[in-house]
Amino acid sequence: MKTLFLLRHAKAENAAPGSPDINRALNERGKREALALGAFIRKQSSTFELVLCSPAVRARETAELVLSAAEVTVNVRYDQRIYEAGPRQLLEVISEVAANQSAVLLVGHNPGMEELLRALTGKGEPMATCTLAQIDFNFADWGRVTECSGSLELINQPGTGAVWL
Repeated sequence: MKTLFLLRHAKAENAAPGSPDINRALNERGKREALALGAFIRKQSSTFELVLCSPAVRARETAELVLSAAEVTVNVRYDQRIYEAGPRQLLEVISEVAANQSAVLLVGHNPGMEELLRALTGKGEPMATCTLAQIDFNFADWGRVTECSGSLELINQPGTGAVWL
């Protein structure tokens, strides 16, 4: 069995004129949401064996704050393909995960994260900033992750809390 956690980055600052989008940092609300999500992950005793993260500043900061608050030490791999990716690109990244990794956290951006969630589970759940979704797959190889092959187990949105499905 494999578990994929999808995490949309927390709330970021508005883009400064002339500054590249990839350099946008988290705002104060985003930092609070990331820390709260990390506390939730710690309380649930969730663990990850690998984090795949967009290189965008807001995604990196989200991953760092969440993992710190969750008290999880894990290898984080930054992958340019995740930034501004659609579901097909994200599936490609996921398919390359080693078979011995059971639980993976993917930190990225919308609309790609929301579209990937829908593609993998057939469920169209909104992924506001700092939303975490847990998808379980009933097989042992990440290369088998395809459309409608996963089961949405959890959606956790800031302000509304966790909903176990």
